[in-house]
Amino acid sequence: MGIRTAIIGATGMIGSRIVAEAAHRGHTVTAASRSVERSQEPTVTSLNADATDSTAMSALAREHDVLILATRPTPGDEHLVRGPARTVLAAALEADRRVVVIGGSAPLTTPDGTGLVIDDLRFVRSEWQSIARASIEQFDECTRSSADWVYVSPPAVIEPGERTGSYVLGTETLLVDETGSSWISAEDFAVMVVDQLEKPEAGFRHLTARAAS
Repeated sequence: MGIRTAIIGATGMIGSRIVAEAAHRGHTVTAASRSVERSQEPTVTSLNADATDSTAMSALAREHDVLILATRPTPGDEHLVRGPARTVLAAALEADRRVVVIGGSAPLTTPDGTGLVIDDLRFVRSEWQSIARASIEQFDECTRSSADWVYVSPPAVIEPGERTGSYVLGTETLLVDETGSSWISAEDFAVMVVDQLEKPEAGFRHLTARAAS
């Protein structure tokens, strides 16, 4: 049976990879999203649900060990990012469950420690500012909550790629390799997230990762 995990936003690039990784490891998964895509995995149940529906999120929290919030706002709706975070965090707190919030890299500290990633054009170009600001607001929503949460930031670039099963784990600072690149495949990012389900990094509320060199 493994860990009973509800993944909210399960049809997105990251959410779908987390579903696949968790199922591959034998965990029982509920893949929740506003657009249901049926999975062929026997341990995955697809569910139509909205992350801002407090009744639905409360039910998911009661029925699962861990909630993973992997929703991403559509362009133009970045200002709506607080709602899903607030609802899922409240449901997790009420049911005394862990919640993993998949966010953005903007709240991380820059590699040189001079500020936040959102203010560094090397990593967040001007056209990415709206979604970066949304991740700052999402992280702020977490810090206001008393739930058992961890905020997981990808590196500066995350995209579909190969699952190697390896990565470099970090906490509050953006990770770069020896060339200055900050990148990971969505598949290896999902490996890191499921590793955290199975063996949480004790004492940390903010985690990140990059591809292994």
